[in-house]
Amino acid sequence: MATAAAASASEAEAESKAGPQAEGEEDEAKAARTRRKVLSRAVAAATYKTMGPGWDQQEEGVSESDGDEEYAMASSAESSPGEYEWEYDEEEEKNQLEIERLEEQLSINVYDYNCHVDLIRLLRLEGELAKVRTARQKMSEIFPLTEELWLEWLQDEVSMALDGLDRERVYDLFERAVQDYICPNIWLEYGQYSVGGIGQKGGLEKVRSVFERALSSVGLHMTKGLAIWEAYREFESAIVEAARPIAGFLSPFDREQTFDSQLEKVHSLFRRQLAIPLYDMEATFAEYEEWSEDPIPESVIQSYNKALQQLEKYKPYEEALLQAEAPRLAEYQAYIDFEMKVGDPARIQLIFERALVENCLVPDLWTRYSQYLDRQLKVKDLVLSVHSRAVRNCPWTVALWSRYLLAMERHGVDHRVISVTFEKALSAGFIQATDYVEIWQAYLDYLRRRVDFKQGFNESGDPSCLIMQNWARIEARLCNNMQKARELWDSIMTKGNAKYANMWLEYYNLERAHGDTQHCRKALHRAVQCTSDYPEHVCEVLLTMERTEGTLEDWDIAVQKTETRLARVNEQRLKAAEKEAALVQQEEEKAEQRKRARAEKKALRKKKKIRGADKHEADEDDEKEWGDDEEEQPSKRRRVENSVPPATGKVGLDLEEDTGPVDVEPPSKQKARAAAPKRDMPKVLHDSSKDGVTVFVSNLPYSLGAPEAALRPLFEACGDVVEIRPIFSNRGDFRGYCYVEFKEEAAALRALELDRKSVEGRPMFVSPCVDKSKHPDFKVFRYSTALEKHKLFVSGLPFSCTKEELEEICKAHGTVKDIRLVTNRAGKPKGLAYVEYENESQASQAVLKMDGMTIKENVIKVAISNPPQRRVPEKPEARKAPGGPLVPRQMYGARGKGRTQLSLLPRALQLPSAAGTQAENGPAPPPAGVTPAAEAPKMSNADFAKLLLRK
Repeated sequence: MATAAAASASEAEAESKAGPQAEGEEDEAKAARTRRKVLSRAVAAATYKTMGPGWDQQEEGVSESDGDEEYAMASSAESSPGEYEWEYDEEEEKNQLEIERLEEQLSINVYDYNCHVDLIRLLRLEGELAKVRTARQKMSEIFPLTEELWLEWLQDEVSMALDGLDRERVYDLFERAVQDYICPNIWLEYGQYSVGGIGQKGGLEKVRSVFERALSSVGLHMTKGLAIWEAYREFESAIVEAARPIAGFLSPFDREQTFDSQLEKVHSLFRRQLAIPLYDMEATFAEYEEWSEDPIPESVIQSYNKALQQLEKYKPYEEALLQAEAPRLAEYQAYIDFEMKVGDPARIQLIFERALVENCLVPDLWTRYSQYLDRQLKVKDLVLSVHSRAVRNCPWTVALWSRYLLAMERHGVDHRVISVTFEKALSAGFIQATDYVEIWQAYLDYLRRRVDFKQGFNESGDPSCLIMQNWARIEARLCNNMQKARELWDSIMTKGNAKYANMWLEYYNLERAHGDTQHCRKALHRAVQCTSDYPEHVCEVLLTMERTEGTLEDWDIAVQKTETRLARVNEQRLKAAEKEAALVQQEEEKAEQRKRARAEKKALRKKKKIRGADKHEADEDDEKEWGDDEEEQPSKRRRVENSVPPATGKVGLDLEEDTGPVDVEPPSKQKARAAAPKRDMPKVLHDSSKDGVTVFVSNLPYSLGAPEAALRPLFEACGDVVEIRPIFSNRGDFRGYCYVEFKEEAAALRALELDRKSVEGRPMFVSPCVDKSKHPDFKVFRYSTALEKHKLFVSGLPFSCTKEELEEICKAHGTVKDIRLVTNRAGKPKGLAYVEYENESQASQAVLKMDGMTIKENVIKVAISNPPQRRVPEKPEARKAPGGPLVPRQMYGARGKGRTQLSLLPRALQLPSAAGTQAENGPAPPPAGVTPAAEAPKMSNADFAKLLLRK
């Protein structure tokens, strides 16, 4: 019928083309759309007619009479298009507007089930095959499709399948269809369609596999399972009938392997079917008796009679379903209760699936089904499949999502899959806010069970309580629950964080933003008493707040508390400094003792060595008295590079004429003679008057083969080079330093900029040429050794940390002007760095944020740059007598001994410093005639205390 309708439509279309052409391109386009519309409707009408009684035409709004009318309309429209053209254009335009409205509605709410159904119906009516396929695909990803929707989709795809590749796509579509619901009609269509591919490779095995799966799924269906059994049996019987004509010509072995085995398959299907309670069992038994050439075995008859008895028990429930109207929920519930008492898992699963086909939107039915599978069967694939179908059918039910998460956790599903499912649940569109609380609670319970608290889980993972801090911010800012935020911060402080100033300042900032002044003041008063790392900073914050907001009484209380606290802190720091000084003195005394012991041992070894040498010389003198001829013969000596002729003045002696015994000197004399020429070697001449135009270059690689040739190109870029004088050892080895003389002093100053330039992997040191005998205090160190509040000292860096990586970390806290990584003489990093910021405030902020930070598994320390004073060797007469006052190794200012060197003392309590700032060492020598400042008088402990407590 479909072919005839399509042919009629094609003929009508051809006739319309042969007629007169419409006027204008627009008229031709309209006529083409009309012809396509008529053709698609004719094909659809024919398809409905060929579906047979299994297709519910009335539900889809199409009947045979409608098909006939549309077919007649198609013919009449093609014969006289002008009569109905306006009617089709109006209807098509109306459908297009409705399609656009439905697409827009779905873009807003993709879970609108009715919109999906209406859109598919209109697109199919318009003949938009590509669009209707896309619409069905989108709907199937969100909702399980009903039996009617699947059969309609499958019929369209089957009609368009042309080759083997299309057939595989149809097979995939059938597989998706049988997963949504257990539908006998879909399984029957699947089996019949697979029979059409029996001629392909593996086609026979494919057909049998489909039918066997169909029997496992719906073979127990008492009313519709019979069709699956009969279709499968007819297929196998057809194979038997095809093989019967050639069975007589086969050998007994081949006959047994082919015809008899195939005949046994049909017998097996009969026996299996008769053992199951199904409607019309009597007719099946009679058919078996007629078909079988042998008598029916007694065991088959017994199974058949038992199945008839079971059928009588099930008939009341089946008849109740047949008499009731859809969706028959109460009848299905009673049937389920009966099957649960019987306890057959396969029949229980089947009756649940039958009930869900008509009641797929009943959450309680899904809940009961999934609960039975979770507690009884516990088969992973089956359980997860039912849970997935449940949330797809009823996505608004939070209980189904919660049970789905529990089932996935119970069967060991990957965490990422569970997280994705949870995200889908959040976007499912629950009705009440409490539903979101419930799904969140289920997910949090799952996360809590994932944590193994017995495996050393403690607070070391979050010592600063960052999670609780974020929780407190959320309570204060989003929930307006400042009381809960304060309770959280009290818990944070009790976990060992009360001694840190930055924790109190975080709490204070939260109170300033969302609390009140009274709680701010209370927090700062507690911070003053508890903080031990930066009490000065906390005191300054308290005084600043009282200066701007407090009364006179509040100011007095704040000043009193800060002064008392800082006095106690300074006293503690002074005691710590004295203790450290005592320890330093003990270490120095121990070092001095070790040094004296080593000197004494060295002198003793030298004395023993001299005595042994004198004894050896005395023995030689005694031997020479007995040899008269030995004094007349010169002794042979080993020729050594840079050796000096003997004192006797005999030079160029022919060793071949010396046949007398060899006189070997003792080792002490040989070493002394070898050292003699080294002491007599002339030094490299240097004119001190040319120091202004000369630079001293050191730390050069010893492996530098031709130093002058290698260094000249570097220094000629600064100016005209007069001479490069490298220094060599007595053996001719380069000693790693040299003098470079220029014509002009300006060139020498420019050459100083080459300091630290890498030469063969080592940093080259370039410094001014200064006679240290005239200027003994001159030191070549171009960096400041005084306190620099805008510069940070960073230690503990990993050796692999580069300048760019450190700059990336530091620039988050301010503008970085310069970064210097400290290296040794070989150019290798020492794990230290200096970071220069634009101002003091940025440096202070960086200290608070970066101190204790972890970089590549290394915990770094950050402090304001304040290098310790270098100890100048004391003259023997200037050494302090034993028992003198203990002086700390480094004099700290009024701020005390803070490790990070932050100047955090409030301005109100700062005292003017008597000591002048230390001058920065520069590359130029100090001017002559300048005498050092008088040494400040030494202070006792009492003087220190008065200085620190002075207001």
